[in-house]
Amino acid sequence: MKTTYLSLIILVLAFLQLDSKAQNKDSLHIVNHRWEESTLREGVTWKKGHFKGLFNSNQIINIIEIELNKKNLQKLGLEGLPNSRRKTSTLADSLHALVAINGGFFDMKNGGAVDYIKVNNKVINYTRTKSARANAYLAFDEHNLRISPDSIAVIPFKNVLLAGPYLLEDGKNIQLGKDAFNNNRHPRTAVALKNHKLILLTADGRNANAEGLSLHELADIFRWYGCSTAMNLDGGGSTAMYIKDQPAHGIVNYPSDNKQFDHLGERTVSNIIYLK
Repeated sequence: MKTTYLSLIILVLAFLQLDSKAQNKDSLHIVNHRWEESTLREGVTWKKGHFKGLFNSNQIINIIEIELNKKNLQKLGLEGLPNSRRKTSTLADSLHALVAINGGFFDMKNGGAVDYIKVNNKVINYTRTKSARANAYLAFDEHNLRISPDSIAVIPFKNVLLAGPYLLEDGKNIQLGKDAFNNNRHPRTAVALKNHKLILLTADGRNANAEGLSLHELADIFRWYGCSTAMNLDGGGSTAMYIKDQPAHGIVNYPSDNKQFDHLGERTVSNIIYLK
């Protein structure tokens, strides 16, 4: 009996050691990666990374870093369509945006957000049905920005988007439930805070060239990247990143809604986060 118990302990310790080595290898992929980097304007940087072997998979990750100075906070915006849908690039163009990403979850049939969204002090949509998934808020105005699970704390802000799950707090992973949405790999869109910068991220998926991330993996990437707080947004076929004057109507990632590895597979969505 003692021998069996000791063998079990040895097996567990060996597994933990292997898992630790894998985590260390994957973290080095992020920490030491040579990103393709472009300055879009002062205080706004675009980084693109192609990874082979990250989580034993191929990944393509785009990041936009926005310094949260007075100028950028004044130009940061949220747009929501109450009962319709348009492509991220189309909405971004109409708003004269420099950069944009798709936002929160929405009604695929009728349009409109399925979770609370407020734009310039006007509530565009209220939460239709409470979901454990939608447990974090992106909230901002011309003075400040927060990513928080606290609904009371975001009340004063002019722009509020409810989505989720909440991924990272004080630089530590939030414990996520084990279900298909969290555990399976999909294209992902997410936001985070790193020092005094807003991070916009897309990870492509559903293709051999870019396999997508679980939410556990996404949270790890944000932590290794040095972020303090992070939340997930709508992903899958909705994942899209727009940058003004780039080819393919400004779409720089590989949206998966057309099941092709190109820049043309945008899905129509009901809200976006953008910077003028």
